[in-house]
Amino acid sequence: QVQVVESGGGLVQPGGSLRLSCEVSGTFTKLYTMAWFRRSPGKQREMVAQIDRDGGGIIYKDAVRGRFIISKSAAANTAYLQMNSLELGDTAVYYCNTNVDLRLYWGQGTQVTVSS
Repeated sequence: QVQVVESGGGLVQPGGSLRLSCEVSGTFTKLYTMAWFRRSPGKQREMVAQIDRDGGGIIYKDAVRGRFIISKSAAANTAYLQMNSLELGDTAVYYCNTNVDLRLYWGQGTQVTVSS
């Protein structure tokens, strides 16, 4: 059984910052990638950023490149998403996704609201 738990969402003003965390736990052999997705009201879920198990292979959605930074703990199966210069359009439920043993697992999501 694999568990994916996100934390760190909240309410922030435009231009502010938030840091999301995602921890993967349970019994498995190999973690391949960790990624952050988001779903805004009325829109489909979209990938925001992805990182591989060794901290490389980083991919960003164009709209967040230069503002968001994805990273991964070398000692633990934990990924982070540092979100800076937040914009109204970043408001969404953010989900962590991981490929473990060639299966995809999702967290329950954490709400990020950017509002003045």
